[in-house]
Amino acid sequence: MQDNDNSKVSADKAIAAVAARLSDYSFLEQKGVLHEYSESALIPSAKALEELVELCRSVFFPGFYGQTPSYPPLGGGLVDMVRRVHELLASQIAAGLYLDERPKTGESCKDVVRKEAECIATEVVEHLPEVKSMLETDVEAAYKGDPAATTYSEVVSCYPAIRAISIYRLAHVMHELGVPLIPRMLTEMAHSETGIDIHPAAQIGSHFTIDHGTGVVIGATTIIGNNVKLYQGVTLGAKSFPLGKNGVPIKGILRHPILKDNVIVYSNATILGRVTIGEGAVIGGNMWITDDVPAGAKLVLQCKTN
Repeated sequence: MQDNDNSKVSADKAIAAVAARLSDYSFLEQKGVLHEYSESALIPSAKALEELVELCRSVFFPGFYGQTPSYPPLGGGLVDMVRRVHELLASQIAAGLYLDERPKTGESCKDVVRKEAECIATEVVEHLPEVKSMLETDVEAAYKGDPAATTYSEVVSCYPAIRAISIYRLAHVMHELGVPLIPRMLTEMAHSETGIDIHPAAQIGSHFTIDHGTGVVIGATTIIGNNVKLYQGVTLGAKSFPLGKNGVPIKGILRHPILKDNVIVYSNATILGRVTIGEGAVIGGNMWITDDVPAGAKLVLQCKTN
């Protein structure tokens, strides 16, 4: 019994010592991202964003995601779903705005960001039909571009590209409307779900598809035209970053590729820097591209034989 008591005392001391060391949040305080907790504090909720994504997918593709009340989800059912989307958007956008503004203006920004969030949420909702139309072109591209696809239902319900692109297109609208943090949280959810990493700032045209998908990376300043197809493992990335006087990479540089219409990039190809891949070009698997590629070109690795 004595040994047990001594062990408990020893463990309690160790726990207290670790807690004391963990209580040093000076790094977060210095970076302006830490604030005292209160019941009224606005904090972005991953759970709320998950509900938002599921609801939007249910609106875009009724019967395939979530619990769509009817097909088609007409009348009050659809109105209720869109109203809930608006509520979630307003609360989460407010959270993002609050975290962005509070270090500058203090707690007084709460009422301002709530009003701004309501307006932005309404704008996002007004873009939903456009997002839906773009996603329909992506489904079309995935079906027509994959001989293994037997039905459109299979594409919508099974293909990771549709899951990732549906989140990206919603997040991109929010990014374009100036919403901080939330768009990136959404696309990182897609990244975790599918292995496809698309920055919300990237610009992507219609009829976009990613075959298989795992390991695809699309950087923030990437521009992709219409009817573009990527395969697994493709990276549309940047070369080494120029550093500012403080040693931190300079922000906002156009550092990612431009892919014109009708480009195909095969598996594990890497395209780096602000280069342009011309219309109709085909980039073969495992290629490393750091220069412009002319329209209609077909680049493949050449194997040497003895």
